[in-house]
Amino acid sequence: MENLFKDFGENVFSEKEMQSRLPRPVYQSWKKTVANEEVLDRPTADAIAHAMKLWALEHGATHFTHWFQPMTGGTAEKHDSFLEPDINGEPFARFSGKMLIKGEPDASSFPNGGLRTTFEARGYTYWDVKSPVFIRDRVLCIPTVFVSYSGEALDKKDPLLKSLTALSKAATRVVNILGDKDVKSCDISVGLEQEYFLIDQKYFEKRLDLRFTGRTLFGIPSPKTQELDDHYFGAIPSRVSAFMDEVNHELWKLGVYAKTEHNEVAPGQFELAPIFTNGNVAVDQNHLIMDILRQTAKKHHLACLLHEKPFAGINGSGKHDNYSIITDDGQNLFSPGEKPAENIRFLLFVCAFIKAVDTYPVLLRLSASSTGNDHRHGANEAPPAIISIFLGSYIESILYNLYRDDKKESTQQIEKNTFNPVNGLAYIPHDNTDRNRTSPVAFTGNKFEFRMLGSSMSASFANTVLNAIMAEALNEIADQLDGIKYIQDIREKALAICRELIDKHKRILFSGDGYSDEWKKEAKRRGLPNVKSFIEATNILNDPTVIQLFTSLDIYSKKELAANRIILQEQYVKMMGIEVRMMLEMVRKDILPSQVAELDFYNQACLHANKNTPSFITERVKLISGYIDDTYQALHALQDAWQQANKQETPYEVGKAIYDSINPLMDDLRQCVDAYEAIASRDFYQLPSYEDILFNI
Repeated sequence: MENLFKDFGENVFSEKEMQSRLPRPVYQSWKKTVANEEVLDRPTADAIAHAMKLWALEHGATHFTHWFQPMTGGTAEKHDSFLEPDINGEPFARFSGKMLIKGEPDASSFPNGGLRTTFEARGYTYWDVKSPVFIRDRVLCIPTVFVSYSGEALDKKDPLLKSLTALSKAATRVVNILGDKDVKSCDISVGLEQEYFLIDQKYFEKRLDLRFTGRTLFGIPSPKTQELDDHYFGAIPSRVSAFMDEVNHELWKLGVYAKTEHNEVAPGQFELAPIFTNGNVAVDQNHLIMDILRQTAKKHHLACLLHEKPFAGINGSGKHDNYSIITDDGQNLFSPGEKPAENIRFLLFVCAFIKAVDTYPVLLRLSASSTGNDHRHGANEAPPAIISIFLGSYIESILYNLYRDDKKESTQQIEKNTFNPVNGLAYIPHDNTDRNRTSPVAFTGNKFEFRMLGSSMSASFANTVLNAIMAEALNEIADQLDGIKYIQDIREKALAICRELIDKHKRILFSGDGYSDEWKKEAKRRGLPNVKSFIEATNILNDPTVIQLFTSLDIYSKKELAANRIILQEQYVKMMGIEVRMMLEMVRKDILPSQVAELDFYNQACLHANKNTPSFITERVKLISGYIDDTYQALHALQDAWQQANKQETPYEVGKAIYDSINPLMDDLRQCVDAYEAIASRDFYQLPSYEDILFNI
């Protein structure tokens, strides 16, 4: 067993590696820097850089890079070699503390939302000491934040780190007030379940829509899709298994505890889930997971699709964000314990979460939104766009009993063995909550599962939002508890706060079917917002309450929030522009020529048949001719509307015009083409079909 995992973490400059290679005072100084107890000085940085360089060279690295997360949603890097000439002009490897701590990638072409102009393009990367350095493809990768010359965040990591600081202060404050004075800090534990599709590379190359947009803009469902549920959790195909083996090995070498792999619901769809780790590292590792999935797929002549909805008519892909808060001594603050009704700290943190979600539902909706995810939210395969929380009947009943001040039920314990479905097993632990897969936010035992995130998205902003709204809620609770002298009085006040929060925010709790039309009506009655599009959600960053939330916690400035709003709106417009242009090109260059060629074939058959033309051929001519007219008219309607939409003045107005006017016309054009595909001869319609793509691995 030891040999099987002997290379686990070999490409990570881990804490264990640092402890073995650094002088003890240097190692201790780094530890204090990680704990925010002191600032790393230049001699210490030089010593760490020297040890890091020797380790990297031993592992075959020739270059180093400051690895960062610009606001594109992906990662970026600029490589510099260790190689420099010495005073005699001879080559030697150099890597200083300054090179480790600070970089200047320029990177002026990344989205910045007006935070800098081309003639003020200087940007800096700074080492994130809390995320491990690693080696990929002979390059030493140093996780960093990316900021402008004047210090504004140009990335997704810097706000995440600031939100973690804000949450740690707030959560620690509440825990200390409740009597646990030994806790010095808190962090979040995050598990990100990654869904994805695998298709044969040859079909990917033949579909321009997949190559340029990540999804099929045309295509009818296969005669067989997912209706038999035979793919879900089925035997993993041998070709996919070989791919997964290599993915796991690469991730293990990078210290990622890739744990679970299985077939997902849709044909060709799979999932990878690592073991939970702290939030900052979990987000970094998820970027590595997505990159390694894509790169490894190519080696196996496959294409990995991370788009949220690459195929119509079957389930799309998400990325579930499992979120909990952990103290520095390992206590999970969302763990109910043996007697959750008596666990005041648990009740208080759950009520704080309820308040946080109910106060900022549209902000949470935005944090899980993207152009691709618009195709999933609200469909019967993903959580609805209406934010609600599922607690499970047991925890919910405890909260409602507390709210009603029902003392009789408040000492109820979790049943350890309430059922025994298997003979011969003496003990089967029973969970204190069921799962509700229609809920956007679900309590699943000792964590909240935020199920709305899209598969292609960075998890940075979602966790930044969760941290921020929890920090604010906990700070407000701490303010109410501050100054109370005796612990029993604190506990009584905490219970009173819980009752008040349940009374005020119980509308957000829902245990039923989130897919149903009845829930939409009920949610409207409760006053819960139903924001149907990504572009509509972006304007929440202009809301004074949201601005106050982020600025008061020193996570974003007002200027940075405005920039983020503009960037998100521009990304939506640009992505939709690519889709529209690709649609128009495919119709002009692929689909209409296919239709005309098939029409000509049957016209020629009519000529040769003279007066005895079979009715099938005449009907075929009439049918295809109609599809050509329909397609051509839909093409021009989309083209004209696109020109009009782009005449709007702001990115938001263009985006709204796209959502309201362009999307329906794209659907119309797709329906015309798909209607033709349903009857088209394979000799003429050359685009790989869904049955080709989804059932050939």
